Amino acid sequence: MSLLEQVAAIAAERSAVSVVKIELDIGPLSGVEADLLRNAYPIAAAGTIAETAELIIHEADIVVRCTDCGAETPAVPNRLVCGACGDYRTQVVSGDAMILKSLELEA
Repeated sequence: MSLLEQVAAIAAERSAVSVVKIELDIGPLSGVEADLLRNAYPIAAAGTIAETAELIIHEADIVVRCTDCGAETPAVPNRLVCGACGDYRTQVVSGDAMILKSLELEA
C-alpha cells in the first residue's frame, strides 16, 4: 500500500492521468516476496491511478562490504561473508530493500 501511495503522490505531482508502468528492484533480504506482490498487486491497485499499470519486478543481487579489507562483493542470503577475504564482518550494501526504480506516466 505504501508503494501505491508513493506512486500516486508522484503521479499527482506530475499531473498524470494514469500510471502505465511501475518498475521495482526487490532484494532477497528486503522481506518482500516478489511472487506474492505480483499476486496482490491487482487487488491493492483496484480503484487507484495505477489500476491498469504493468508491474515489472527485477530481483536485486546482494552485495556486502567487508569491514576488514573494504572489498564489495556479491553474497547469498545465508552467507553474508566477504568474497575477497572470507571475513564474516560485513555490511549489506544492496539487496535488502524494495526500490521504486521507474514509473511511466500518461499525461
